[in-house]
Amino acid sequence: FKLQIRVGPPSSSPPPPPPPRNMASVVRRSVVPSLVARGIARRGAAPALSVAARRLLPGSSAPSGLRASSSTLPPFTSERYPIKRGDFAEVTTADIEFFKSVLPAADVLLADDAEGGGLEAFNVDWLGTVRGRASVVLRPSTTEQLSKIMAHCHKRKMAVCPQGGNTGLVGGSVPVFDEVVISTNKMNKVLDVDEYTGIMTCEAGCVLEQVDHHLAELGLRMPLDLGAKGSCQIGGNVATNAGGLRLLRYGSLHGTVLGAEFVLADGTIVDTMSKMRKDNTGSYLRQLVIGSEGTLGIITKLAIACPPLPKSENVAFLACSSFENVLKLFKEAKGQLGEILSAYEFLDSECVTVLNKWTGVSSPLESQAPFYVLIETAGSNAGHDEEKLHAFLEHTMESGLVDDGTVASEPSKIKAIWEVRERITEALKHDGYVYKYDISLPLPKLYDLVNDTRKLFENDDRVTRVVGFGHMGDGNLHLNITGPKFDPEVMSALEPWLWERTRDVRGSISAEHGIGFKKRDVIGFSKTPEAVSLMATLKKTLDPDGILNPYKMVQVPGAP
Repeated sequence: FKLQIRVGPPSSSPPPPPPPRNMASVVRRSVVPSLVARGIARRGAAPALSVAARRLLPGSSAPSGLRASSSTLPPFTSERYPIKRGDFAEVTTADIEFFKSVLPAADVLLADDAEGGGLEAFNVDWLGTVRGRASVVLRPSTTEQLSKIMAHCHKRKMAVCPQGGNTGLVGGSVPVFDEVVISTNKMNKVLDVDEYTGIMTCEAGCVLEQVDHHLAELGLRMPLDLGAKGSCQIGGNVATNAGGLRLLRYGSLHGTVLGAEFVLADGTIVDTMSKMRKDNTGSYLRQLVIGSEGTLGIITKLAIACPPLPKSENVAFLACSSFENVLKLFKEAKGQLGEILSAYEFLDSECVTVLNKWTGVSSPLESQAPFYVLIETAGSNAGHDEEKLHAFLEHTMESGLVDDGTVASEPSKIKAIWEVRERITEALKHDGYVYKYDISLPLPKLYDLVNDTRKLFENDDRVTRVVGFGHMGDGNLHLNITGPKFDPEVMSALEPWLWERTRDVRGSISAEHGIGFKKRDVIGFSKTPEAVSLMATLKKTLDPDGILNPYKMVQVPGAP
C-alpha cells in the first residue's frame, strides 16, 4: 500500500462520502501545512504570554523591580487557604548582609515591599493559583555557597523554599508565606558526559530542553520529556520525580538517576554521585531526594543514565470513536510495536475544542472524533520501524479501532503534532480558573472519572468545561475543570469526592505532579497512616526545625 500525502489545508467544500476503511485512504504521511503555518511555537518552548503573565515564566531570573498589575495576581495563599505561619525567624538586615557576603549582590534579589512586590516571578506559581510573600531570593552558583546559606538559615531557624524552573502545578515550588527562596538558576552547567556509558553529570539548575539539545549533539537523549521542557530544571524534575512523555519507554527517574549531591537543612553536603550502575554499598541515599520535593534536602548535582538518541522517529495522530477503542488500541500498540513504542498519549474532543479556541491550534485531522491518540515510535532502523508502524495501523484500521489518522516522520511535522498534546495546559489556563487534578487509575476506569465529573457539573454555570487527557502508558489521567473564577463551592464538590473515588480503586491522588502544598493534607487517600507517619519521622530526623520547604508534602506532628 502507499500513503496519501496532504498538500494543502482542508477544503471548505462538503466532504466526499467516506472511503473504504484502509490505510491508503486514511493515513497520511504529512501534517496539514496550515497547522504549522499558524505560528506554532517549537516543542517545549514557553508559550507566548501577555506582559502581565510573563511574571510567571519559570526560570526567568526576573530582576527585582518586575511588578505585575495587582489585578492579575492571585490572592495570597495564606488568605485563600486556612494555614498558619510557622514559628520561623523573619529576614533581618543582618541576614541580608550575610547573604551578600556569600553571594554577589546581583544574586541577592530583594522585594520592593513587605508583600513580595517585584518578585512575582518567584512568588507566584505558573498556574497563577498560589502566591507567597518572599522578600528575598538567593541564587547560589555553587554547592559550597548553598551550604553556607543553609547553615545560616538553620542556625537562625529561617524557612527556605527551594525553587527550580517554577513549573510545578501543586504549589510546591513557591513560598506559602515569607520563606527565603533559593533559586537554582545559576547552577546550570553540564559537567561531564561519558561517551561510552551515556551517563551525564550536571548541576541541578540545567534546563531540560537545553540539556536535551546538548546530549543530542553527542548522540544521546534525556530519558525524560515534558511539555515544560523549555523552562523546567533537572533538579526540580528529580525532586518531584516528574514522569512525562517518555516514561513508557525509559521508566521513572528512580531508575535513571544513578547519583545525586544534595545539601541538608543544616548545610551538610551529602555526595552520592556514583556513576556506577551496580553499587550495592549500603542504602541508596539518592532515592531519599527523588520525589521529596525539596523537603529533605536541596539537590545540587545529578548523575543520569541517558539512552542513545533514536535514529528513526515517527508520530501518528489517530482518531477513535470510543474510549474502549483507545484501550484496545493501546494493547495492540504494545503487542505489535513492542520495543519501538515510545509514547502513547490520549486526549478527548474537549481538549481540541479549548486548544483551538485559545491557541489557534487544531487537530491535524479533517474529521472529528470523541477521542484522539498520539503514538510515538523511536528506533534505530527507519525501514524496520516504518514497516512495523504501517502494519500496526493497517491492522487497527481494518479492525475498526482507528477511524482516521495522520503520520509524520519529518522533525518539523513531528513537533507540530506534539503541539496538539503539549499546549493543552496553556489553553486551559486561558479558559479561566483551572481545578487541576493529576491522578493514576486502573486503565479500564481511567475515563469514568471524567464522565462522572461532567455529570456532577451538568448545566452548572460555575464550570466552563471538563477535559481529560494523559499518559495512557502509565495510567496517568490529567483531569481539568475550568470555570470563570475560583469558587469554593466547586472545590468542595470536587474534594474529597475525587480523592475518595481514586482511593476506592487503589489509584494515586498524584501521578506525577507531586504533593506540594495543595495535596499535603489529603496524602492519606493514597498512603496508609503508617506510611505517612514514617515519612514524617524521616522529615523530622533530617530537618528537625522543619525549615526546608515547610507546609509541603507531609505534616510533621506539632508543625504547621
